[in-house]
Amino acid sequence: MANNKLLVDERQAELGQFIVGRLLPIRNKRQVGPFTFIDHMGPSTVGNGNYMDVDQHPHIGLCTLTYLFDGAIEHRDSTGSIRVIEAGDVGLMTAGAGVTHTERTPSSMRDDRDFNVHGYQIWIALPKEKEEIAPRFDFLPSQEVPSWESGPLKFRLVAGNGFGKSSPLQGYSPMFMVDIASNEETTLNLKGQLEGEIAFVIVKGSITDQGQKVNAGQMLISKIDTECEICLAKNTQILLFGGKKLEQEHFLLWNFVSHDKARLKQAKTDWIEKKFPKVPGDNTYIPFPEFKGG
Repeated sequence: MANNKLLVDERQAELGQFIVGRLLPIRNKRQVGPFTFIDHMGPSTVGNGNYMDVDQHPHIGLCTLTYLFDGAIEHRDSTGSIRVIEAGDVGLMTAGAGVTHTERTPSSMRDDRDFNVHGYQIWIALPKEKEEIAPRFDFLPSQEVPSWESGPLKFRLVAGNGFGKSSPLQGYSPMFMVDIASNEETTLNLKGQLEGEIAFVIVKGSITDQGQKVNAGQMLISKIDTECEICLAKNTQILLFGGKKLEQEHFLLWNFVSHDKARLKQAKTDWIEKKFPKVPGDNTYIPFPEFKGG
């Protein structure tokens, strides 16, 4: 593996009643462009009392992006937004100065059925000058996600800019998130198509980069933006994340992101003292976790 690249394996972490595969952050690479946190959910089968129920919890200084391949998640937040995010949809919550939200299996799916849940939850750090903006929620239904085909490849531009196209979801600094699927072995040329650092997340199948094979459940990070080609195996699906590095270093404390460590400590105090806005009609509360350095 070249010294300008990193190969990352998913690590198990708990999300409510679910075990997820965590890809970012890692010790020697805390961000890829503005992306600071990537969790792979599933594929899991839920039903018959085993549902997703992530109670009320806070964020500052970031956007959360939810993108599903299967299943559905009901999002509620302290701005009053309520939205069921289904396969192919994109939910983007801007936390800014402070927001709380819940993520649950929709009530319409809480019956005797079993169904699959599979997707990614991502945090995108806000640039310094945008960290304290007002919270909001944006939703892009599946049919409005820019999609196109090129030979054996199918593309979906989930957010940001790439391949000469723009998504309605832009974020707050130069970035991209692209879903790419191949139905036969092929080569993808990225020269001039994306700008900034790039992470290749393998959803299924595998890719090969300069003789190095990267399999499902792994992520390849390129620290430079001059990568030109990768080879996708037949029936492979990948997500590309990345963009320009933020000018300031950003720090992470539980669900909070900021360039200012004092701001993180203030957010911790505010949550413990229950000063954050609440999700309307929801009295659940996830306590600040006790961990070394917290």
